[in-house]
Amino acid sequence: MATYLFRRLLALLPVMLVVVTVVFLLIHLIPGDPVAVILGPEANAQQIEDARRELGLDRPLHEQLLRFYARLLRGDLGRSYFLDRPVTQALWERAEPTLVLMAAALFVAVLIGVPSGIVAGAYQGSWWDRGLMTLALLGVCVPGFWLSLNFIYLFSVRLGWLPVAGYASVFQDPVAAARYMLLPAVSLGFNQSALIARIARSCMIEVLRQDYIRTARAKGLAERSVIFLHAFRNALVPVVTVIGITTAILIGGAVVTEIVFNIPGLGRLIISAILRRDYPVVQGVVLLTAAAYMLINLMVDVVYAHIDPRIRYA
Repeated sequence: MATYLFRRLLALLPVMLVVVTVVFLLIHLIPGDPVAVILGPEANAQQIEDARRELGLDRPLHEQLLRFYARLLRGDLGRSYFLDRPVTQALWERAEPTLVLMAAALFVAVLIGVPSGIVAGAYQGSWWDRGLMTLALLGVCVPGFWLSLNFIYLFSVRLGWLPVAGYASVFQDPVAAARYMLLPAVSLGFNQSALIARIARSCMIEVLRQDYIRTARAKGLAERSVIFLHAFRNALVPVVTVIGITTAILIGGAVVTEIVFNIPGLGRLIISAILRRDYPVVQGVVLLTAAAYMLINLMVDVVYAHIDPRIRYA
């Protein structure tokens, strides 16, 4: 396993190199000049030229790319044009809200999706199956931002149970953090629970048709034992794959949710950075997101070996 992990980590390096290069080139091809945004419309040509020289934007594009590679090798993501601080510090300050939101939304998605899929698959064709799959269909069809706005109107504006928007640190006030995160996590996790539920149902139906399930029932085992001890574990590998994909999707979905609920996370940071042409911040956030995607895929592969003893990595 250690050798496999080492090889996989090495394989991530060229992927990250491609991601970094593509992002660097794309962000520099977007129309607009960060210097013009920084100085405003009243700046003269000499001021703009001096600012471009100070930021290193007057150099050829390939030279800027090589300088960016050199900084990355030193672990330096550069300095934000607008925040006046290192990009790593800006990412660290905004990482907590996004990570808490993703963890809470993933918990909601798994909590709703996995049991719904198991029950629907175990009782195929029943009212439980139809009701839960109708709910899953709504989760797929309803846009996340529409659900978020309706949650705000119902639970915050009309009932006054929860805050409309904002964020409280989970380390300073866990109770307030839970109240602020409940609506964003449910609205973001509900959409993703639909995919988990549908995949879990399909896998359960397929597994319950296998010969060893009929043998277990013929031996007189209780139906609950057949479903949870025999069928569910064998259906778990595809479900874990979907949960890994869902975790990656939540990274992108968190951007819209953070804007709707005014959460100061990485999503709002990258949106403001794109609008202001803050190149170092955009590159840093995308690089961090790409690394998270690849590490999630790696973790899913590792979990496979613990779920299914037939899977071994040389």
